[in-house]
Amino acid sequence: MIRHIVMWKFRPGTEAEQEQFLEGLRGLQGVIPQLRSSQVARSVGADNYDAVLVSEFDSLEDLEAYKHDPRHVKVSALCKSIRVDRVAVDYEI
Repeated sequence: MIRHIVMWKFRPGTEAEQEQFLEGLRGLQGVIPQLRSSQVARSVGADNYDAVLVSEFDSLEDLEAYKHDPRHVKVSALCKSIRVDRVAVDYEI
Protein backbone atom coordinates (compact mmCIF):
# COMPACT_ATOMS: atom_id res chain seq x y z
CA MET A 1 0.00 0.00 0.00
CA ILE A 2 1.18 3.54 -0.79
CA ARG A 3 0.55 6.36 1.64
CA HIS A 4 0.56 9.88 0.16
CA ILE A 5 0.87 12.74 2.65
CA VAL A 6 0.46 16.37 1.63
CA MET A 7 0.86 19.34 4.00
CA TRP A 8 -0.28 22.87 3.11
CA LYS A 9 0.35 26.34 4.42
CA PHE A 10 -2.43 28.64 3.20
CA ARG A 11 -2.12 32.34 2.50
CA PRO A 12 -3.95 34.52 5.04
CA GLY A 13 -7.48 35.85 4.67
CA THR A 14 -8.98 33.03 2.61
CA GLU A 15 -10.95 30.98 5.15
CA ALA A 16 -13.90 30.30 2.80
CA GLU A 17 -11.60 29.17 -0.03
CA GLN A 18 -9.67 26.96 2.36
CA GLU A 19 -12.85 25.28 3.58
CA GLN A 20 -14.09 24.84 0.00
CA PHE A 21 -10.79 23.18 -0.91
CA LEU A 22 -10.82 20.86 2.12
CA GLU A 23 -14.44 19.89 1.44
CA GLY A 24 -13.45 19.16 -2.14
CA LEU A 25 -10.73 16.80 -0.91
CA ARG A 26 -13.17 15.06 1.43
CA GLY A 27 -15.62 14.73 -1.45
CA LEU A 28 -13.14 12.75 -3.54
CA GLN A 29 -13.38 9.84 -1.11
CA GLY A 30 -15.63 7.18 -2.63
CA VAL A 31 -15.73 9.00 -5.99
CA ILE A 32 -12.28 8.19 -7.36
CA PRO A 33 -11.89 4.38 -7.33
CA GLN A 34 -8.11 4.37 -6.80
CA LEU A 35 -8.41 6.30 -3.51
CA ARG A 36 -8.70 3.66 -0.77
CA SER A 37 -8.93 6.06 2.17
CA SER A 38 -8.34 9.71 2.93
CA GLN A 39 -8.16 11.84 6.07
CA VAL A 40 -7.90 15.62 6.25
CA ALA A 41 -6.68 17.35 9.40
CA ARG A 42 -7.10 21.10 9.78
CA SER A 43 -4.96 23.50 11.89
CA VAL A 44 -2.41 20.82 12.67
CA GLY A 45 0.16 23.21 14.12
CA ALA A 46 3.11 20.85 13.59
CA ASP A 47 5.74 22.59 11.47
CA ASN A 48 3.28 25.46 11.14
CA TYR A 49 1.12 23.82 8.46
CA ASP A 50 -2.60 24.57 8.23
CA ALA A 51 -3.82 21.28 6.75
CA VAL A 52 -2.60 17.73 6.22
CA LEU A 53 -4.10 15.14 3.85
CA VAL A 54 -3.21 11.46 4.26
CA SER A 55 -4.38 9.25 1.38
CA GLU A 56 -3.83 5.53 0.79
CA PHE A 57 -3.55 3.67 -2.52
CA ASP A 58 -2.89 0.05 -3.48
CA SER A 59 -0.01 0.97 -5.79
CA LEU A 60 2.01 3.81 -7.27
CA GLU A 61 -0.02 3.36 -10.46
CA ASP A 62 -3.22 4.03 -8.50
CA LEU A 63 -1.66 7.15 -6.98
CA GLU A 64 -0.67 8.42 -10.43
CA ALA A 65 -4.18 7.72 -11.79
CA TYR A 66 -5.62 9.70 -8.86
CA LYS A 67 -3.31 12.65 -9.51
CA HIS A 68 -4.47 12.80 -13.15
CA ASP A 69 -8.18 12.24 -12.51
CA PRO A 70 -10.12 15.36 -13.69
CA ARG A 71 -11.93 15.62 -10.34
CA HIS A 72 -8.64 15.71 -8.43
CA VAL A 73 -7.13 18.15 -10.93
CA LYS A 74 -10.07 20.53 -10.37
CA VAL A 75 -9.62 20.46 -6.58
CA SER A 76 -5.85 20.87 -6.97
CA ALA A 77 -6.33 23.96 -9.13
CA LEU A 78 -8.17 25.66 -6.26
CA CYS A 79 -5.42 24.60 -3.88
CA LYS A 80 -2.75 26.23 -6.06
CA SER A 81 -4.62 29.53 -5.92
CA ILE A 82 -4.78 29.70 -2.12
CA ARG A 83 -1.62 28.09 -0.82
CA VAL A 84 1.70 29.57 0.20
CA ASP A 85 3.57 26.29 0.61
CA ARG A 86 3.06 22.57 -0.08
CA VAL A 87 5.06 19.50 0.91
CA ALA A 88 4.24 16.00 -0.39
CA VAL A 89 5.67 12.66 0.73
CA ASP A 90 4.93 9.17 -0.62
CA TYR A 91 5.93 5.97 1.11
CA GLU A 92 5.08 2.30 0.92
CA ILE A 93 3.68 0.41 3.92
